[in-house]
Amino acid sequence: MAAHPGHTCQPMTRTSPTASPDRLRTLPRAEVHVHLEGCLPVPQLETWARRHGEPLPRPPGQLLHFDGLADFLHFLDWACGLVRSRDELAEAAYGFSQRLAASGTGYADLIFNPTHWKPWHGRLAAMIDALDAGFRAAEQDGLPPVGLCVSLLRTQSADAAAELVDALVALRHPRVVALSIDGNEATAGRTGPRFAEAFRRAGAAGLKRTVHAGESSGPEGVRDAIELLGADRIDHGVRAIEDPALVALLAERQIPLGVCPTSNLKLGVYPSIEAHPVDRLRRAGVPVSLNTDDPALLETRLEAEYALCQTAFSWTDDDLRAVARTSIDASFANADVKTRLRGALNRW
Repeated sequence: MAAHPGHTCQPMTRTSPTASPDRLRTLPRAEVHVHLEGCLPVPQLETWARRHGEPLPRPPGQLLHFDGLADFLHFLDWACGLVRSRDELAEAAYGFSQRLAASGTGYADLIFNPTHWKPWHGRLAAMIDALDAGFRAAEQDGLPPVGLCVSLLRTQSADAAAELVDALVALRHPRVVALSIDGNEATAGRTGPRFAEAFRRAGAAGLKRTVHAGESSGPEGVRDAIELLGADRIDHGVRAIEDPALVALLAERQIPLGVCPTSNLKLGVYPSIEAHPVDRLRRAGVPVSLNTDDPALLETRLEAEYALCQTAFSWTDDDLRAVARTSIDASFANADVKTRLRGALNRW
């Protein structure tokens, strides 16, 4: 999840004849850094709010205008609090799969953080079951498959982290592919040591591990994610560029970064796409993929992320295929899904 949303969004995507979103929509790829909480469309939120008699926090046309982090988090909790029934949660899952298909995305690792979903507190198994029902219905209708990454919040305790891991291990739900952690590192401070044991246990139980780091934190957060949390993948990770030795480590170990350019620009991590390090990291040998983070809230789509970078960095088709291949390789999809997507990519 984006760590420190700012004010109203400024347009920054430039287009060119070669950077065609329509063409890029046909590029076979996965998405590995996207949050369910940031994928609830405004019309759907308005429908649920009317159904439950909940007032909107501000006029409909201004719902996505956030006045800093506190306002963003309040909105997030309000939005997730509207999803109260099993059918509504399944509807949210199905809608996410529709969003993937509309962008031409073949698979996604979807992050969700149970702490944001107040109606579902203490009901993790029921929540996962409801999401799974929506995803199964979507897959039966030919929409892309989805894996779930269940996320800790950085402000939680070591005991709460252990409880979540124990619950996931006991549940062993095939839809759950990974343990995640998100939240604002800048305000939470260094948390790697606190969560090291929970991530160790998750890995020992066969769960993948993905860690938000190097967005609101500097490169030290990325290093902790690798050395203390055993990260299979880093969400964001872009500020690793500030430490050449860390960049070399990421390249040597081939630890992939799930980069979200529009998120980083709109939330003030970098002032422009030209200043963004995604291409420098890629050229240094670090595996990078492009992702949307919170697409409904940040008003972006995955094909737009590819178009943005293709234009800014003059990426060739070979470059686009390499980034798309990383997204597939870095995903936690099963072998059959990866083989199918790689085959389609080879033909693109």
